[in-house]
Amino acid sequence: MKPRMRTRRQFLKAGLGLCGLMPAVAWAQGPRSLARGVYLVDAGTNVVVLDTDDGFVLVDTGSPGTAEALLVELAAIAPGRDVSTAFNTHYHLENTGGNARMTRAGARVLAHENTRIWMATDVWVPAEDRYREARPGADHPTETFYTDGSMTVGSERIDYGYLIEAHTSGDIFVFFRDSNVLVAGDVASPARDPQLDYFTGAWIGGRGDAMTRLVEMSDSQTVIVPTFGPPVSRAELEAERDVIEQIYERTVDRVRQGETVDDMFAAGVMDGLSRTWDEPYAFLYDVHKGLWAHHNKLAPNVV
Repeated sequence: MKPRMRTRRQFLKAGLGLCGLMPAVAWAQGPRSLARGVYLVDAGTNVVVLDTDDGFVLVDTGSPGTAEALLVELAAIAPGRDVSTAFNTHYHLENTGGNARMTRAGARVLAHENTRIWMATDVWVPAEDRYREARPGADHPTETFYTDGSMTVGSERIDYGYLIEAHTSGDIFVFFRDSNVLVAGDVASPARDPQLDYFTGAWIGGRGDAMTRLVEMSDSQTVIVPTFGPPVSRAELEAERDVIEQIYERTVDRVRQGETVDDMFAAGVMDGLSRTWDEPYAFLYDVHKGLWAHHNKLAPNVV
């Protein structure tokens, strides 16, 4: 019997607001120190917090319904401190559910322009064969950018930049340089199957390139924080990147030759990898869709 094509996990990545069905990660209890002045808080998804005299800086704002609990966690770090800035690593609801609450409290919310566009536009969700309505304006980032940038908050230099077509079309990293903490969003995925929003332009080649960029900007001491699960090392991120590249090499020629998802799955392209998969067919389906969307980058013999 052919494995199921799509499941609830794929619906979550389209930002459909089902985060209440997802348990919080069990390993995080209260703010967890990552470096001096940098903390990890569980708000349904990982939220990284920089504590400075100029206010808190957040990376992602958590799942819907967790904003008030997140503010309680922040008060435990520094009572009376306001949130000055929040970044969105991408548009998914599970990462941006607290945006409106943070802006209402006076914070600015920064994201890639594509993140704002996906929030502000009715989107056709292939997994459900329907449109998802645009998010309310209060949920949108207040400032957007296109490429890379840098700022200093307190004494911390913060670099941020675009990771092209890696998980969505609006992924960014946020790097707390002085603390050596790199937030990768869902471009790193140690705790669940990697996901590719192919209908936004994400594809396996973009994901591999983005992961290589993260590997190259980090060192052996860098703490790398994904959306889900515990922080990882540079070596662990590199190992995950190598798996992505291995799948790319196994699939790119087959797609050029016109093979279907079923053909590739039956041929075992998801077998013998160094990580396990909850739903290997579902991931391969997204890989196949993304490769065809980027066929002009594959080779001249595409048919």
